[in-house]
Amino acid sequence: GCVATTMVDYYGLPSAGAKAWPGREEAGSCPVATKAPTVENALKTDLLSDMGGNFDGSRFVPFVVLHEFEGLLFSDCAAFARGIGQSALEQPLRVIREQCGTPEEINDSPITAPSKRVAELVPGYEKPLHGTLAALEIGLEAIRGACPHFNAWLERLEALAN
Repeated sequence: GCVATTMVDYYGLPSAGAKAWPGREEAGSCPVATKAPTVENALKTDLLSDMGGNFDGSRFVPFVVLHEFEGLLFSDCAAFARGIGQSALEQPLRVIREQCGTPEEINDSPITAPSKRVAELVPGYEKPLHGTLAALEIGLEAIRGACPHFNAWLERLEALAN
């Protein structure tokens, strides 16, 4: 059987108006740990409602990155810096991580979103190139260990595969 999933950044999801994502407005007032799950649950409910009885909801595993993909890269600041060829940035990256707690808690304002913080340190930062290089250097196990919501998503997918 097939499984469908998502991987979207919470930060960029519209919270109001015609293009608002299900649950995004509600999630804005939730504690950090429940922001992404609130959107994921609302997305699944919305899709189930639209599809009616023609949709096996057990095979849809929505995932919303809290707050952005770049947040995951703060799982290992030394590897992040090496991966983008900027070893001298290990300490500034570590300072950001320590200010916020887990990598998934680096917040979502237009000024302090993970991508904005990275772009400030790395002029010319390109998510597809630099993000991929950093993720490869960091490794999946380090990201899973530092990002509980990300890890839970992978565990749900792995459980479906078994």
